Amino acid sequence: MPTTLTAPNPVELADTDQRAAAFRAPPHNIEAEKALLGAVLINNRAFETVSEFLRPEHFVLGTHSRIFGACARLIERGQIADTVTLKRYFEQDETLAEIGGPAYLNDLAMSAVTVINAGEYGRLVYDLHLKRELINLGEDVVNRAYGGEVDETAPLQIEAAEQRLYDLATTGEYEGGFEPFKESVLKAIEMAEAAHKRDGGLAGVATGLTDLDKILGGLHRSDLIILAGRPSMGKTALATNIAYNAAYTHDQTKGAEGAVVGFFSLEMSAEQLASRILSEQTDISSDRMRKGELSNEEFTRLVMASQELHRIPVFIDDTPALTVSALRTRARRLKRQHNLGLIVIDYLQLVNASSTSRNDGRVQEVSEITRGLKTLAKELDVPVLALSQLSRAVEQRDNKRPQLSDLRESGSIEQDSDVVMFIFREEYYLERDRPVPHANEKDDHFHDRQERWERRCEAVRNIAEVITAKQRHGPIGDIRLMFQGAFTRFANLDRNHQPDR
Repeated sequence: MPTTLTAPNPVELADTDQRAAAFRAPPHNIEAEKALLGAVLINNRAFETVSEFLRPEHFVLGTHSRIFGACARLIERGQIADTVTLKRYFEQDETLAEIGGPAYLNDLAMSAVTVINAGEYGRLVYDLHLKRELINLGEDVVNRAYGGEVDETAPLQIEAAEQRLYDLATTGEYEGGFEPFKESVLKAIEMAEAAHKRDGGLAGVATGLTDLDKILGGLHRSDLIILAGRPSMGKTALATNIAYNAAYTHDQTKGAEGAVVGFFSLEMSAEQLASRILSEQTDISSDRMRKGELSNEEFTRLVMASQELHRIPVFIDDTPALTVSALRTRARRLKRQHNLGLIVIDYLQLVNASSTSRNDGRVQEVSEITRGLKTLAKELDVPVLALSQLSRAVEQRDNKRPQLSDLRESGSIEQDSDVVMFIFREEYYLERDRPVPHANEKDDHFHDRQERWERRCEAVRNIAEVITAKQRHGPIGDIRLMFQGAFTRFANLDRNHQPDR
């Protein structure tokens, strides 16, 4: 009688695969671990080839982990780590039997590889450790995704997983450490050569504002730049102008002096920022754009400008209350996908720190944020321009010009930053200090006061100052810019002509 063959049940196959997966042993190589430990015991120079990246916890066997840890402690004390000294070490600790006794130490020594091969074996042990950690991470991601916590949304879990993946990829890297001074000097010469070849002589990302570029030399890679000011001074407008100029220059010059810009807008929406850039480029008030008070000609000009702006490499993230960790994750992703060259954050006080630092007070929280932003600048090798609010102390003084002590939680912000700039518009304060007649004041005396006020207003109309109060690698000083509030635009100030009114 012929045998009838039936197709396997897909559900049964899946169950079989799951059972097989459950019995799979994590990646490991006991022989490689023994060969490496044997090499260290025979010649302690083998330890030097792996000590930068290999740790005791990277071994799969607890016995090997303890032996490698003991070797590390002995060698770091300047002692020899071999079968004799390790035997005494574990006898004093009364744990010699737990590692297999002297016989196992001798067995390790017999498994030794040469010092030349020790580095390769160490990298193999470390690579297998990373794979085991990846498996643990994957299982944790699956379990958290199955979890029913209301606060843990899918995007938050994805960001947490990305953060853990990045930490796993960078923790214990063995590419770091000391580099010869010759290499550092060559890098400095390359940077100077790149600046020398540019017409503007800039070593960093161009802001598009001539006087500001002169005093800063552009926005330098790995720098944390703070732009601070009181509300209504134009912080966001100046940051938006710099971001647009950098991205436009990058598009026009294929990267020279410009940059791909990542703009984290924690206060304004992406549409509001885009409206500001459109207003700046078309000379059409963003207020009139919102109210729909545009003529047909102006609307046509707006549409044409928007088509030109499509290719400008500016990426806006308007997610509110981002944490430093989430901000880093998104910036790394943009760096990987689009070669990010400049990060703008509007503004620093709206960034959230970790939950642990929130319990330690606002100063500690801001300290963590500024350290995180400085680390991000160095890690991605890009300038980070972070906006910051100033304390109300400015308003209490007769002289409203800001200074470093006016920074909120100024200690950490001033300490961690490479450049601190303040934006100041005297016109703003003068307009709110319009003279009013006093009781029993003579008319001619009031008119004199009013004329003096008008002359002062005229002298500073449409003028903004950027005060560079701190710069690690350059001079401090003040520069003046033209500011057109209707179009939220900063521009170079023509000293030979009065600014537009």
